[in-house]
Amino acid sequence: MEERLNKVLARAGLASRRGADELIEAGRVTVNGQVVTELGLKVDIGADDIRLDGERIRAERGPDRYVALYKPRHVITTVSDPYDRPTVMDFVQEGERLFPVGRLDGNSEGLLLLTNDGELANQLAHPQYEHEKEYRVKISGTPSEKALKAWREGVWLEDGRTQPAHVTIESSSGPSSWVRFVLKEGKNRQIRRMVEAFNHKIFYLIRTRMGPITLGDMKPGEWRYLSAKEMEALRVGSTEAIQYGEQPKGQAVPKEKTKYKEGWARPKPRNSRPKPKGAPSTKRGKRK
Repeated sequence: MEERLNKVLARAGLASRRGADELIEAGRVTVNGQVVTELGLKVDIGADDIRLDGERIRAERGPDRYVALYKPRHVITTVSDPYDRPTVMDFVQEGERLFPVGRLDGNSEGLLLLTNDGELANQLAHPQYEHEKEYRVKISGTPSEKALKAWREGVWLEDGRTQPAHVTIESSSGPSSWVRFVLKEGKNRQIRRMVEAFNHKIFYLIRTRMGPITLGDMKPGEWRYLSAKEMEALRVGSTEAIQYGEQPKGQAVPKEKTKYKEGWARPKPRNSRPKPKGAPSTKRGKRK
């Protein structure tokens, strides 16, 4: 049965549908030996030879995996990086191929979900589903009522006006303030541009929640599997935050890198690589 190529890639657990479109446009996908850049191309996974970076795509992926990671600052939200900077994949030990859901820029930190479920990733990342994302942001000075009103009602940016957001000041000491943002969209570097539009600088930007999934007491670099309750809440589109309690966590050692672009910090190696208790037994294959 023929279906769109991006849907096949997503179902194989390689990316969300939007991420699959990016892979196709980058010329990384071949069908029957030919590089494909046509987004609407239909293929038959049973009859066509479909490959990503030379590796043939399986018709069925392994069991669904859902991981929550506290992404540290100066770590790139991508599967690989041409400058050999540390990526989020260096922090998660998993046998299955995972990919990040959405993006969190290099200077930001906090909650990031990774999965091999392309359909769910597409639902979580697509603006039409309006999944809430919550952030704690430390900015310079104290925002004026004018700024707060604009952030709440919408700010005109180069790519259009932002949707209404829930914005509150958590604390303010004069030189700086902690501000809480809850958004239902995800324009590129949206909060940074909203804040800079009113001449404030951002010192820290931490994502604390994605839909019902919370960061909790995780530390930078830690990761954990989502609980059954959290996965069900994601599937039904719940916005009620879930406390994960004693869900086990792991701390991976970032792979040693040899090349660093100026201004990017090297993550500190650790002496052990613990895996969450109760995690499925998997062996990590060589990275292609």
